[in-house]
Amino acid sequence: MSRTRARSLQEKLQRRALPGADMAFRAAAALFASGLLALVGLIAYQLGLNAWPSLSKFGLGFLVGTGWDPVDAEGHNLFGALPFLYGTVVSSLLALLVAVPLSLGVALFLTELAPTWVRTPLSFAVELLAAIPSVVYGFWGITTFIPWSRAQLEPWLAHYLGFLPFFQERGSAHDLLSAGLILAIMILPIISAIAREVFFNVPQDQREALLALGATRWEVVQQVVFPYSHSGLLGAVILGLGRALGETMAVAMVIGSNPQIVSSLLQPADSIAGRIANEFTEANSPLHLSALVELGLVLFALTLTVNTLSRLLLLRRVRRPRGGVGT
Repeated sequence: MSRTRARSLQEKLQRRALPGADMAFRAAAALFASGLLALVGLIAYQLGLNAWPSLSKFGLGFLVGTGWDPVDAEGHNLFGALPFLYGTVVSSLLALLVAVPLSLGVALFLTELAPTWVRTPLSFAVELLAAIPSVVYGFWGITTFIPWSRAQLEPWLAHYLGFLPFFQERGSAHDLLSAGLILAIMILPIISAIAREVFFNVPQDQREALLALGATRWEVVQQVVFPYSHSGLLGAVILGLGRALGETMAVAMVIGSNPQIVSSLLQPADSIAGRIANEFTEANSPLHLSALVELGLVLFALTLTVNTLSRLLLLRRVRRPRGGVGT
């Protein structure tokens, strides 16, 4: 008997042996799981239905169009998503660039170095950052961070890194840099909390074995903690990226609402979520409203693509044979 046929027969016997309560539990769990898939499909269908006027008028040109003028709703190629897609992706990647090293440093300190009397309050403080509403971050960015950045950070960047195109042509106080740094503060507690739990789950005997051989703390982290944690850390980064991509209020308050593609981080820009929040209640035509819904569909597809790619990467890493410690 082949292995596949034997497994199928075993599953049939197990299914037949299940009592009524277990069968009901399995059916309820399957119903809930399929309900989530149905909900995702329903959201995609509704977005596509409401975005159809814009989809039929602009087609794929909507994704590469750079114009956005809702006043003349009958113009040609009047609505384009590329500036908002650019602002969303750039601000999110900038947030990851800043938040990931800081988050890993915080998580490593809490798990590997911090004494108990420091670990508990610091963990609470990091988790408290995740509970702050995004509008509070936006208000703090407008009243405190942006004035400081305008007076201290941006002149320093322009003076020492002004030869790079990313730090040239300073614009208004609201810009891509402010949006990225505010997002970095917002996703830092998410990534650090997950990374901390992942580090805690590393087998303690592996740490002790390497320490017994005379390894330093950094060598333990490099040879044991990171190799055992890479899949979980990738999941933490993807969750942080998903939060950054979909963030609305804080970004809308600090990014500048400028529907243009800019090369400098010191110039105002805009994001998909921010544009929807600013214009949805003021849409002056059915086509304008449909274009905003299509922006939501683009953001939905972007986050779905990011999460799908992350799952594929995680599955590839899990299936990859693992060698000894440090391989």
